[in-house]
Amino acid sequence: MPWATNPLFKPPTVEATADVEAAAANSDPNPEQALEPSSSARHEIPSSDDGFKEPTEKFTAHQIFYIFILDGIGAMILSGGINFAIAYAMYATQDIATRPIRLWLFPNTLAGDAAVTIIVQCLITWHIELFLVNRDLRKGGVHPIGFIPEPKNRLVRWFMFLDRPEQTHEVRSIVHWLGFLRSQILRSLIMAVVFFPIIWGPSIGFLVLSGRWQGDDWYYDRVWAPQVFKLIQGAVLGLLTTPPMVIFWLTRCGWALKNNEEQYGDR
Repeated sequence: MPWATNPLFKPPTVEATADVEAAAANSDPNPEQALEPSSSARHEIPSSDDGFKEPTEKFTAHQIFYIFILDGIGAMILSGGINFAIAYAMYATQDIATRPIRLWLFPNTLAGDAAVTIIVQCLITWHIELFLVNRDLRKGGVHPIGFIPEPKNRLVRWFMFLDRPEQTHEVRSIVHWLGFLRSQILRSLIMAVVFFPIIWGPSIGFLVLSGRWQGDDWYYDRVWAPQVFKLIQGAVLGLLTTPPMVIFWLTRCGWALKNNEEQYGDR
């Protein structure tokens, strides 16, 4: 049975047979009792699915709540608040006489800030959801998705950790960890590329409308335009990017359960 998606999670080791045999050898000679394991042995036998629930054949109400409310709205509020706080710390103390806050020109370029925010937030959100969603899957807190068919396109299959090559290194070794991190960073950057034009273009439009043109660029006060901009951008980015990332791991786990894979997510 698949155990998780990365070396953070140790696959279960089942020694039920040895426990039962030991219990039978030390029990009463009564045949019926000899075939029954002790209560301690029964407690040591892990469940057959290691906490994973069965993949669903359609979206359940709990999955919708988990994807779009708990993770989507939750990420929107959290990301917006964090970005607002970062922007306040960055810009509220600036001396705009010597270091003006502008749209395009350095040192304080909001266009550049918007671009960096998209990339960094996608990287961070991907790795947070990687851990949280797979933890919830393993503990049985949410059902995997089982109704999405596996893709046929070679690149999409690579992105979804399908068609795994034979593993030549030890699980949870340094090489395994490096390969795992590389594979996650690549996919989070692909997500950033996909969402970049969706977020960055409207961000520039918002900044143009809220700035003052002074001959060579749009200029901004220390408060509140930069902070409100970062709050809105962070919130929208969290709302748009988090649900697809959650669906990614729910779907990938569903395929793993159906295919009886031992591991995935490190290629």
